[in-house]
Amino acid sequence: MKTVYLLPGAAAVLALLSGCLSVPKDPGHAAGPDFAQARLAPSIALPANAWPAEQWWLDYRDPQLNALVGRALAANPSLAVAAARVRTARAAIEAERADQGAQAGLAAGFNRQRYSSNGFFPPPLGGAWYNDASVQVRASYEVDWWGKHRALIAAALGEENASMAEAAQARQTLAAAVVQRYQRVQMLWARQDNLEQLVAVQRELVQDRQARIDHGLANGDALRSAELELAQLCEQVARYDTDAAREREALRALLGGDAGALGDLARFSPTAGADALPATLGMELLARRPDLQAARWRVEAQLGRVAASEAAYRPDINLAGAMGLDAVSLGKLMRWPSRTPLLGATLDLPLFDGGRLDARLGQARAGRDELLAEYNQAVLDAVREVAMEAATLQGIAHETRLHSASLEAAERLAHNAEARQARGLGDRASVLQARQAVLRQRDSGLQLIDARLQAQVALVKALGGGYKAGAASESTDKPKTAQR
Repeated sequence: MKTVYLLPGAAAVLALLSGCLSVPKDPGHAAGPDFAQARLAPSIALPANAWPAEQWWLDYRDPQLNALVGRALAANPSLAVAAARVRTARAAIEAERADQGAQAGLAAGFNRQRYSSNGFFPPPLGGAWYNDASVQVRASYEVDWWGKHRALIAAALGEENASMAEAAQARQTLAAAVVQRYQRVQMLWARQDNLEQLVAVQRELVQDRQARIDHGLANGDALRSAELELAQLCEQVARYDTDAAREREALRALLGGDAGALGDLARFSPTAGADALPATLGMELLARRPDLQAARWRVEAQLGRVAASEAAYRPDINLAGAMGLDAVSLGKLMRWPSRTPLLGATLDLPLFDGGRLDARLGQARAGRDELLAEYNQAVLDAVREVAMEAATLQGIAHETRLHSASLEAAERLAHNAEARQARGLGDRASVLQARQAVLRQRDSGLQLIDARLQAQVALVKALGGGYKAGAASESTDKPKTAQR
């Protein structure tokens, strides 16, 4: 930074004026988040103690899914928007840095003018034509005494870091959406296949009822009841087909592909991985969640604006200089007596502005408190999301254990019914109904797998999706920030 030497009298006046101006007291009392509250209940725990990996979807061991996620991360328009915002934030940093530096320029002009014969200048000046030529090099430098420009640069850096974190959040959100849509399509197909087996069994049951009626062993109501259930099952098959088509179109939109982008989508049976949850969250959650990082950097940016608003109360001393040539004819322009050197300094100190400075500072501080409150709420919401998804997975695990017993019991009943039929002690209808019970239990199992897959992805997203805060852009001349 350049040093300016002022006369003792000017320095005294400057000190007096500076002492007369004071920054209004900060009424804000907002504090940062209390990470002691960012804890899960002791009852919430999952088998594995781990944070999600950066490419967590690889744990599902599905090459088709891996390729789809890669395509989405390479071509989705939302990521292009996030990248454009990062570039905009970086351009704002360069603009603030450019305002901080020295400025120089070249000005040249040429005028030809006739002076009035009846004007202020009498003849021979009046009534004659004269030329005026000038060339001037100008330079100025605004001394950042109170760190106003440094604060604005720090604010711009905060916006850049926030936009980078938001870009990471967009990537994680997109990856999670692709995985969830893909798994939903696969599970709908799996349930549809199971339901078609149930339809086939129901058709056999209708045929059995018809045969009983033909032999006078049953009435028509039993047949109509079986036919009604068959129609309902066929309707459900068509509904699954519609739902799968909707999910497939939503997946295609995430990929940013054309109408034939998913024409070769093959069926795959998703297998849920191990349910994982860190034993403790605390400060680690801040570094793992890109949306929390973005909120934190928004606060940092606003702190820079507050510091810049406070610096506006201080006097600005700017240096200016120019060296040029001026002459009434081009022939004399380049001669030594035509020189016009200029050196100067300006003092800009607001004495009365109708409360504009107070209003701007109050607005900046209020914005800081608002962003900080939103950041604190975002931290609590993040902990709540993790707790809810972990509790969901715990409940699904318990339901799965109970369902396993139900499925095993249904399979034993089906086996016993087939054994009785083989010995001539049971009829065909009992066997078909037992098989239906098994298929319905399997459908319930598929629903549990679907719910577990969706909850697993939601938990991964709540834990930050494998994001880890890296080295953010930093300013070497950050302003002093308020207590957070």
